[in-house]
Amino acid sequence: MNTKPVKIFLVEDDLSFGSVLKSYLEINDFSVEWVDDGKYALDHFRKGLFNICILDVMLPHVDGFTIASEIRQINNEVPIIFLTAKKLKEDVLKGYGVGGDDYVTKPFDTDILLAKIKAILARRDFQSGTKDIYKLGLFVFNARLRTLTFNNVETKLSPKEAELLELLASNPNELINRDMALKKIWGADDYFTARSMDVYITKLRRFLADDPSLNIKNIHGAGFQLIIKED
Repeated sequence: MNTKPVKIFLVEDDLSFGSVLKSYLEINDFSVEWVDDGKYALDHFRKGLFNICILDVMLPHVDGFTIASEIRQINNEVPIIFLTAKKLKEDVLKGYGVGGDDYVTKPFDTDILLAKIKAILARRDFQSGTKDIYKLGLFVFNARLRTLTFNNVETKLSPKEAELLELLASNPNELINRDMALKKIWGADDYFTARSMDVYITKLRRFLADDPSLNIKNIHGAGFQLIIKED
């Protein structure tokens, strides 16, 4: 069983409140990285692997909505909860519009925030950790061991091959945004990393070629889809 603690990315500029909230979440067995200024948030986010983000809206230099929009360019899956004193309907709708999963208005009961965090994590299956085994047609992909097995023949994948296949396998038949994949796996979305990813996509197609029900489809200008045809 995966016992790694859930890692929370907390952005809150109120030093007193941020310290108390960080301690409260850590007491409840979460790992928390806390940033107290919006202008540093993206740099910290890019350096870590987080299970959920908690963003204050009113921050110095860069507000929480802007940070959330930029996070969504890097990772379109990580849940985001906004904390704010703003209660206008327009603000709440803006929060959801930029990719938020929930919106908590201050002041709030920390037990309620904790319940919301757990509910979101449970829905997205983060509490049990990253899924290791994926059944892809006639293949079995072990993301942790980086192995792809077909008819009892095991192929060892490189780290980037495995990361890319895991991203596709965890979102079957869904569009994987090209820029998001580049930033998540290669850390940049320039010409050279894009060409590198194309090479890895070609390699994965070859690995999966023995099962005609599987196909990695290129959506021009947008990204890729792992198509799994049902019998």
